Amino acid sequence: MKRLIIIGLCMLILAKYAGAQEQLSLKQQADNYYVRYEYFKSLSLYLKLVKKKTDVRILERIADCYRNINHYEDAETWYAKATADPKASKASHYYYAEILLRDEKFDLAKQQFRLYFGNETAGVAQKLALCDSAALWMKSPSVYKVKNYTVLNSSFSDWGLTYNGKTGLIFTSDRIADENDLDYRTGNNWFKLYECDTSGTSIRQFDVVNSLGQSYNDYYHFGPIALNKTADTAYITVTTARSAIALPADSDSTPGNNLYTRRLHLLMAHKNKGQWVVTGNFPYDNVEKYSIGEAALSKDGKIIYFTSDMPGGFGKTDIWYCEKHADGSWGSPVNCGKTINTSEEDAFPVIGGDDNLYYASKGLPGMGGYDIYCAKGQKDQWSTPVNLKYPINSTSDDFYLVTNDGKSGYLASNREGGQGSDDIYTFKRIESIPSKQIVKIKTPGTTIAKTPMPNPNIVINPIYYDLDKAEIRPDAATELDKLAILLKQYPAMKIELSSYTDSRASDQYNMALSERRAASVVAYLVEAGISRDRLVIKYYGKTHLVNNCGDNVKCTEAEHQLNRRTEFRVMEN
Repeated sequence: MKRLIIIGLCMLILAKYAGAQEQLSLKQQADNYYVRYEYFKSLSLYLKLVKKKTDVRILERIADCYRNINHYEDAETWYAKATADPKASKASHYYYAEILLRDEKFDLAKQQFRLYFGNETAGVAQKLALCDSAALWMKSPSVYKVKNYTVLNSSFSDWGLTYNGKTGLIFTSDRIADENDLDYRTGNNWFKLYECDTSGTSIRQFDVVNSLGQSYNDYYHFGPIALNKTADTAYITVTTARSAIALPADSDSTPGNNLYTRRLHLLMAHKNKGQWVVTGNFPYDNVEKYSIGEAALSKDGKIIYFTSDMPGGFGKTDIWYCEKHADGSWGSPVNCGKTINTSEEDAFPVIGGDDNLYYASKGLPGMGGYDIYCAKGQKDQWSTPVNLKYPINSTSDDFYLVTNDGKSGYLASNREGGQGSDDIYTFKRIESIPSKQIVKIKTPGTTIAKTPMPNPNIVINPIYYDLDKAEIRPDAATELDKLAILLKQYPAMKIELSSYTDSRASDQYNMALSERRAASVVAYLVEAGISRDRLVIKYYGKTHLVNNCGDNVKCTEAEHQLNRRTEFRVMEN
């Protein structure tokens, strides 16, 4: 009898709980899904709510959901509706600006950035410069050709491609949808690893098992993968079984913890008789406190690089490394340093076959979203990162570049015109074809022809500077590298370089600033192996403006940017 009473009480409690659940309003249900990062599930409920009542907070939530599931066109539509309301949050203006930048609507993006930053001059200047860089670089493409790898891509997300020895490729995709096991953040399946031959055909799932022979293919997000030189040892990025909000917060960690709906950790695996078997976690895994993922190995396999938001970094996520000891164990993590790491997200490290580091960053001058950069060095000693510019980069997220020779390879991007959310693209450097065509060195109002010259594709553009700065920016470094190559090809050639400023500040100050800018160019070229005697220096302060932005004339930051420049002219061949 007592047992029946207990059972009856339990049923009553369950019925009461179920009734309480049913009484949750539609908005409460939507909000519950939203705070659990289940944007796909919350979106449908918010769309029902907005039909009943137009509320700016609901508009913002709809826009946020579309943005988080990578439906950017819809997100732009709903952010436009939300920001039209004077009660819209500042964050909505920021996200709207980011999406407008992605859609190459630069002037509108600038307006929204100004609304977000207000009087924060440093922040808004950085974002306005981002819009200007994107517009400028798209007009002058770099020496690479980028093409969608259509044979490999699907209507889902495909990225993280790596070489599997000499005959194969491995990549990450959420292409197979299982309605019974969806990632409710995006509405797609969990990421899995796939393999194929180098032609991109014969695609099949890449199987990894544990020590008991059980497959990892049902393991939440699984990938990307990094292989050693002999392709028998792997480091695989996976997500935790528990969501980030279910994990304990670490008060000592950096702000990057909230970047992940699920934290990342590394599995180590070895190939045993043709089967990949997981042997354990990377020794510094600690998902209770931070993420570790996206591993890359040096050519000799003695250094492993990875992305983490562990304590001690410079930003939201940083690139770290560990060195392998003589006994095969890994030494403690060391930050790769502030030369490559920023206050923003730095991620997706890859060591190319040319021994350079390729990685993605949101904290360096670029085009918007993640941009791909290249740096020379190792451990925590690196050269200044060079932005690979358009068309390697776009106004969208561009990341995970792999190459065997530095001239061709693959990258991932969610740029417009793809087949899915993220796509894999091929890239190839366009080599110059010897001929006796004319090479033009382009400066504003000046075109100088030299003939015969064997490199018709070389164009040296003016370089630009940040406000009140004389440092060589990554975009300027790319142009100076091309100039150094040209000067080495033609030892008799001399270059006149003329540096300028915008009109703000005094004549005396600007004359000194333009002199420092010219000196920075000379120092860069001399370090690149060019004799100082071949460089003729001129500096003009704020004279010879290229537009009407003189004293007390109100101009945009983009217009002022055009005056902060160094121009080049061939003096002698």
